[in-house]
Amino acid sequence: MKVNIDLDDQYDELTITIQAKEMTPELAEIIRKLHIQSSKRLVGVEEDKTILLSPSEVDYVFAEKRKVYGVSGRRKIEMKLKLYELEELLVPQRFMRFSKSVIGNLDQIDHFELTFNGILCVHFKSGTKEYVSRSYVAELKKKLILGGGEDGK
Repeated sequence: MKVNIDLDDQYDELTITIQAKEMTPELAEIIRKLHIQSSKRLVGVEEDKTILLSPSEVDYVFAEKRKVYGVSGRRKIEMKLKLYELEELLVPQRFMRFSKSVIGNLDQIDHFELTFNGILCVHFKSGTKEYVSRSYVAELKKKLILGGGEDGK
């Protein structure tokens, strides 16, 4: 890979141009990383205050009684977006679906344990925990243990 950087006062904003013969997994990963940089904050409400959160601070987000909450440590913050909208923003940032109502941050997982009925209990570094339904366990194992998945992460 060849990288060219052209610094000049004539440029008003940052422009990135990629020239390639074809789309490759390496190129897709570069594009994914560039998109991650664009969404840096999530907006939520906690006790009548608007809160700005970095996605890396969030352990998981979940839907309950037609509202969506983000959990950061012991804080439960009501989010301004719907669960599917948050999923679109967060999946490129190492989040994945744990169940129909929960999306978890893979980088905040400390350890996990298998329950008797095949559900995985995930413990986060902050001390919180959430459950992964059976239909998502295989994908989680692939992403955590094997480093695999659709996007190679």
